[in-house]
Amino acid sequence: MLLYERLAGELRTQIAQGALHAGERLPSIRQLAQGHGVSVATAVQACLQLEREGLAVARPRSGYFVRAMALQPPTARSPRRRVPGIVSNPALQNVLDMLARSDLLPLHSATPTPALLPQSALTASLARCLRHGASAALDYAPPQGHLVLRRQIAQRYAQVGAAVAPDEIVITAGAMEAINLALRVVTAPGDVVLVETPTYHGILQTVAALQLKVLEVPNLPGQGIDVARLEQLLQQNTVRAAIVVPNFNNPLGSLTSDVDKQALLESCAQHGTVVIEDDIYGELAWSGQRPSPLRRWDRHGIVISCGSFSKTLSPGLRVGWLAGGNWTDALIRAKYFSTVGSASLPQLAIADYLQRHDLERHLRRLRRTLADNGQRLHEAVTRHWPAGTRASEPQGGLSLWLQLPAGGDGSALFEAALAKGIGTSPGVLFSSRGDYADCLRLSCGLPWNERLDHALKRLGQLAAHQLG
Repeated sequence: MLLYERLAGELRTQIAQGALHAGERLPSIRQLAQGHGVSVATAVQACLQLEREGLAVARPRSGYFVRAMALQPPTARSPRRRVPGIVSNPALQNVLDMLARSDLLPLHSATPTPALLPQSALTASLARCLRHGASAALDYAPPQGHLVLRRQIAQRYAQVGAAVAPDEIVITAGAMEAINLALRVVTAPGDVVLVETPTYHGILQTVAALQLKVLEVPNLPGQGIDVARLEQLLQQNTVRAAIVVPNFNNPLGSLTSDVDKQALLESCAQHGTVVIEDDIYGELAWSGQRPSPLRRWDRHGIVISCGSFSKTLSPGLRVGWLAGGNWTDALIRAKYFSTVGSASLPQLAIADYLQRHDLERHLRRLRRTLADNGQRLHEAVTRHWPAGTRASEPQGGLSLWLQLPAGGDGSALFEAALAKGIGTSPGVLFSSRGDYADCLRLSCGLPWNERLDHALKRLGQLAAHQLG
């Protein structure tokens, strides 16, 4: 047995026996080397081995910590009904009321806090655009959006192996307008649209507003879209479009493999289903390895890709886009007759930022922070929440999905948390049928601090009180 394997085995035993607890810091590399009479390189290899096994996690400039392992993943569920129906969820009004409040700890918001985003650099870009190009910045933008920004978005796609031309990109007011425009172009009222379950409630409400019928396909914790079930649903129903989030689904944070992405596209192509890809979280891979968008694997020209800078640069600037493919001309017309065009100043400011700054450097910091936040949330739930609580193991994105023990009520916990000044998102919002009543979504977008730890402890107490 190699020295690093022996050292890793000793640490593994300490973790298994409880001498090292979830969330606790491992001895430093120097301490391990000195205490066990091995080289620094051997100590590093031992910690890397524990990380590969999922027993430890590295935190930038802090060392290695024991990873929380006590929580099981949420149970996968099939939709309760197979008949497509129109979405209606009265619980949404409570959430809309909550969004207007500024006094809450925003664990409900799947957006990075402003402190994690390049505020100073974007402010400088906004000022520069007004100072040196006020006429363009304050004038109408072309319906398709400013070419300087569309070129930069196309370059981002090229870096992940997807061929997207600047001329097929349409700038939108965030990803939700992109999805809305795509649905308006490719569907008509009464059409059936396939969505994941659970999925972001904004997608469900968009489908409802357009008088479309929804069919749900499971997104499995840790696996992504259930492509076998998707194929069954397409065989049994005439589905006009599928709205999918293969890269770090909100709320599970799961990643669909490249093999399954290709299988999904083949199934949809065979059944004449247009694929609307929401890739808003694609840049937020906690591993640092940006996964491929569906567009990379699209051999049939059936994908409309939607994205946004809301989760990576600024939610308030409201700059998203469509890569429209065969539907580009229709999408440009739909954009024009909807809002004429998106605001010029935010487009030009983001283009200026991208020209002057290293986006990848910012994304590396953001990904590390989100991964660290997610791990700390997971550990806090392990420490403070009732036994039997389950949690997702996100691979990216901004969300942690929790399932309460038997008898738990996510909506009741949501209301109790609001009364204590803590925002959460109840699970019933993430299904067209009001499923996931025992679930809750929390945000990983807040930097970890004492206030956040106290809030997780308070939420655990509320959950325990609810269970009696």
